[in-house]
Amino acid sequence: MPVHHAIWRVGENPQPLTISKLASEKQLQKMIIQDPAILSDQWMIIGEEVNTLDSGRIDLLAIAPDASLILIELKRDRTPREVVAQALDYASWVDDLTADRLSQIYEKFSRGGNLADAFKQRFNAELEDESINQTHQIIIVAAELDSSTERIVAYLSKNKLPINVLFFRVFQHGEEQFLSRTWLIDPSETQTNAAQATVDANTGAKEPWFGEFYVSFGDPKSRVWEEARRYGFISAGGGSWYSQTLKQLQPGDRIWAKIPAKGYVGVGIVQSAVEPASSFTINTDDGEELAMDMLKHGELYRQNADDPDKSEYFVPVKWLETRSEQEAVNEIGFFGNQNTVCKPTTPKWRHTVDKLKRIFLRWDTERAE
Repeated sequence: MPVHHAIWRVGENPQPLTISKLASEKQLQKMIIQDPAILSDQWMIIGEEVNTLDSGRIDLLAIAPDASLILIELKRDRTPREVVAQALDYASWVDDLTADRLSQIYEKFSRGGNLADAFKQRFNAELEDESINQTHQIIIVAAELDSSTERIVAYLSKNKLPINVLFFRVFQHGEEQFLSRTWLIDPSETQTNAAQATVDANTGAKEPWFGEFYVSFGDPKSRVWEEARRYGFISAGGGSWYSQTLKQLQPGDRIWAKIPAKGYVGVGIVQSAVEPASSFTINTDDGEELAMDMLKHGELYRQNADDPDKSEYFVPVKWLETRSEQEAVNEIGFFGNQNTVCKPTTPKWRHTVDKLKRIFLRWDTERAE
């Protein structure tokens, strides 16, 4: 059913704020360009009013840390189901965008800027041509959907198309207006669908997922593998794009951990669901301690603990076998992905796991017991 939300002024006599409207879709568009965190703290806007020639204009185009694209359609008022068809039409055009064309789009949007330089500054990573636009998400921003449109979006998402709706509501209080938001579908589900599409696009082959999770344990500036190895966890944070795929993991799942550009360093079994830094504890020689109090980057975790988007998130893991970063296992042809967690459905992943099982001999839970 359609999503509704409201805001009350706090006090002895709580009063609901009056529902209002933005002056135009352009106002919302300018707000998002000024602060993309209205949608996501990990998307960089690279285009505005992008001309698709025969199809129309895409309101906003953004890029994610893995160089996938986000097509954003803005609607100030109630959104009919034709908007979904329009967005899908735009997506078919986005699917064919080349690295050169995207550079041109960003150059126009930024008035002379360089996409590769901006990407490196924003995400602290090189923008590689072969990584650009391997997949994309479709995001419809609307004040309201009718029931049929909501069902269509939910159906497409259930069938692994990375599409979502961000609902916004404008409230009036005196001379000021306030904007609230909520998602139709958990953004982690949309990102997971997009990540899966990236895997398939990179390999050109697909097979049923055989139950083994891939985990990327990265960024030495904010986490330490030897600590994760010693205390039994994996973690991600600094932005919801990095942490939200951890939600896929459930107790009993087996993971294979890789340090980007280094190699595979461990295989383990998930012990419980994802948990924020504010409450995650580890077992030390002195007993159970809050991770933020003990880990090298604990102060950074503490600074972000009250921010759901930037917080570090942890998943407890019983490691079956690990090795140091210097002993990481890496070979040409091994599977790799920039998302923190994914469920690869490619022969390349099966090849990688089969080879790793001959190296990490204690990969089997029963043998580890």
